[in-house]
Amino acid sequence: MTRGKQKIDAQRRSAEKNQKAKGSQLEARAVGLKIICPICKVQLANEKQLTDHYGSKHPREKPPGPSNAD
Repeated sequence: MTRGKQKIDAQRRSAEKNQKAKGSQLEARAVGLKIICPICKVQLANEKQLTDHYGSKHPREKPPGPSNAD
């Protein structure tokens, strides 16, 4: 059985080990965003969002095909 400083150190190490990984939501978002609108340079996550984006922001333009989006 540990006492004093050893006990405190063991608790600190355990807390650090069990702590969730800190990461920015912005970093996670940047990893998930793969498609970029060629007109306004907005980053989108998938083809469906690109189609919706074109429908609302660029109604006169035709959305690019799947091979052009990347």
